[in-house]
Amino acid sequence: MQRSHRPLFFFVALAMSAFFATPTAARDTLLNLSIQEALQEGEQKSVIQKDVKLFFAGQPHPEVAKSFGEFRTNKKTNAFNKSDKEACHWNFFSAIKSLQERALKEGGDAVIDIKSNYRDKEFVSATEFQCGAGAIMAGVAFKGTVVKLK
Repeated sequence: MQRSHRPLFFFVALAMSAFFATPTAARDTLLNLSIQEALQEGEQKSVIQKDVKLFFAGQPHPEVAKSFGEFRTNKKTNAFNKSDKEACHWNFFSAIKSLQERALKEGGDAVIDIKSNYRDKEFVSATEFQCGAGAIMAGVAFKGTVVKLK
């Protein structure tokens, strides 16, 4: 008689886990976080280079000698067992590093007009960036123009 209850128990347990797990896994919170705070943390951890200057949308910058075009970056990381802010900062570092590496590859020394571009929705701010944070993954996307400053 015990064997006949096993399939029913398995089915109920599976259904309950799917019911309770779905809302958590589907979470996708769009956060606005401080650019300055993330930059400072990135510089302290030596993950953001100082030899490629960064200027977010709306920030004044020196005159441009040459533009190499607009480039995009989209970084995601495992958010499991991390706070939203911690996961978002990690993605911020990775996305900025990617833009800086692209600038060096192109012969530039700065990235200007950097905008958040999470899920291809542009967010323009000189003080905040956007990050999508979920239960499993977090993501940051930027686009910016690589230039050589005068």
